[in-house]
Amino acid sequence: MGTTGTMGFQHLFRALAQLPLSADEIACLRDWLAALESPGRCLALIEQAKGRCACPHCGNARCHRSGHANGLQRYRCIACRHSFNALTGTPLARLRHRDKCLPYFQCLIESRTVRAAAERVAVAKSTSFRWRHRFVAAVRREEPPTLKSIVEADETYVLESQKGSRHLDRPPRKRGGRAACRGISQQHECVLVARDRGATTHAVHAGRGEPDAERLLRYLKPVLARDALLVSDG
Repeated sequence: MGTTGTMGFQHLFRALAQLPLSADEIACLRDWLAALESPGRCLALIEQAKGRCACPHCGNARCHRSGHANGLQRYRCIACRHSFNALTGTPLARLRHRDKCLPYFQCLIESRTVRAAAERVAVAKSTSFRWRHRFVAAVRREEPPTLKSIVEADETYVLESQKGSRHLDRPPRKRGGRAACRGISQQHECVLVARDRGATTHAVHAGRGEPDAERLLRYLKPVLARDALLVSDG
């Protein structure tokens, strides 16, 4: 940073220090600073998680470095001669605005709406919609984890939602709403959650209403190790 840039930064810093910033303004400033460092940090996390991998085109493990492109190390396969990087074959491949991926993931974790997430990371609503469906679809394609040792399982219920459907099988209701009858009914969606002592968690939509033993077995058996001890409240 040159002398002019340093003086400008100091002037800006003194001006900010004298302003009575609200909590929302401080949060906005924090998000802006995080966005400045996000591109490099995002790419570094991607390459660290991916590691040295096999060729996504042919599966050959013998590859050599082949320069950099868009901030990522590129590799070339010795067998098929195709080039690739850590994003090839992932939901982030050919994705623009990579610097905004981490803030957008945080919006997904916080269950923000498509519109709110778009405003938070400064992208179009159509982009936010496409990103959400791309990332959610990728999570659904992943193999479920194996739960080992002592596994605790329980279920929770949420009122079923048909948001976005053009063919409702019931009269529409306002946001939130209530079930037509008290207690757990077919208007509730069952979410089954299982977690072992190694902090591995598996959550699955187990249909509507209270699940029976057959339905629980269908969702739990594929993810339980043969020697796992299942603990539940019922």
